[in-house]
Formats: sequence, structure tokens, C-alpha cells
Amino acid sequence: MSDTVEVSLRKGKGSRESRRLRNQGQVPAILYGHGEKCIDLSAAREAVEAAVRHGSRVVNLTGAVKTAALVKELQWDTYGVEPIHIDFLRVSASEHIRVKVPVHLKGECPGQRAGGVVNLVLHEVDLDCTADHVPEFVYANVAHLELGHAIKVKDLELLHGAKPGADPDETVVTCVLPGKKAEESAPSAGVEPEVIGRKAAEEGEAEAGQGA
Repeated sequence: MSDTVEVSLRKGKGSRESRRLRNQGQVPAILYGHGEKCIDLSAAREAVEAAVRHGSRVVNLTGAVKTAALVKELQWDTYGVEPIHIDFLRVSASEHIRVKVPVHLKGECPGQRAGGVVNLVLHEVDLDCTADHVPEFVYANVAHLELGHAIKVKDLELLHGAKPGADPDETVVTCVLPGKKAEESAPSAGVEPEVIGRKAAEEGEAEAGQGA
């Protein structure tokens, strides 16, 4: 369910007017898209922050304008604490849009039990989906991720109708030995994996034998 954000018309422009609005708990905004004119707006900071907390990418604007809108860009202050400007893009519920969606890991990785480390390489993925079905995040299921293997964009769990907007073979998650690449960590058939610390011990024994 989309969040509802009430907006007001913004009469003035410029940094002074923006500071005045922010001091009043408002976030300067702009609405554009669909070939219609741009409208300068403002929204209550609490409503914007609530939509962010809920992970809403598409919101229903009410008040001065009534339309569904994609949160196209959200700017934060220097400390990343307060929103200072927001760009809204007009959309319709059935319209196909491209958005960036965070990637979350799911499951227990068997490769970790073999000494591997799970690396989330791609933190966000581009998706093509309808405006009314923008997911809060997508899952990368690591329950079958073995040591030396990787999860690609095409392996992600996507909602029905959503398609990856990026290269389907782009790597999202890897499970590798510390300091190794995925292909280097994959155990070779018939080759005994090296035990960390054993090689150094064997070299020490060889040196001791030569000195005897």
C-alpha cells in the first residue's frame, strides 16, 4: 500500500525560501513528468520521513495536487539526517517504470561452513516494473550458495511482472575464501583443498630436515 503525502503549492523560489520552509518543518519539492508543467511544492517533513521508513517508492500526493508519483530523487542534508528536497515524477498505476531497489540476503549460506565469506557485491538492482508493484527490496537467497560460487541478477527472487533492468549476468553475491575471487575459491575436482597454515608448517619441517 502506497503512503499518502499531502503537498502545498510553493509560491517562492530560491535558497532563502527553501530555508524558510525547512525551518517550518517542510521539505521543498517539485513535481514533473507526463509532458505536464512542473509544479513547485512542499511537503511536511514527517510525512516524507514516514514514506522513507516504509520503503515507499510510489506515493499518493494529496492537497494541492492529486496524483500518484514516484520518488525520483531525495536529497539529504550534509549529515544524512533530514530530507532537504524531493523530486516527484508523475506516474500511473499501470505505467512501467525503472527503479533502483535494495538487495537483502535471505537464508543460511552453506559456503560459510566451508570457511567462505559472503560478499554483497551489488547493494541495489535496477528493476522494470509497474508503478503499483514497486517492491521495497528484493531477496538474494544464499541458502544454496556454495564456496566459490555466486548469485547473479537473473537468480534474484522478483515479484511477478518485475524484470531486471541491469545485465542479468551481473554478480550480486559471492561466497569466497578471504582474499580470493569467486573463481579462485571454487574447489577443483580431485584436488585436495589446501588447509590454511598447513603449507607454512610443511615448509618449516622441510627447512628443519635440510638443516639436520
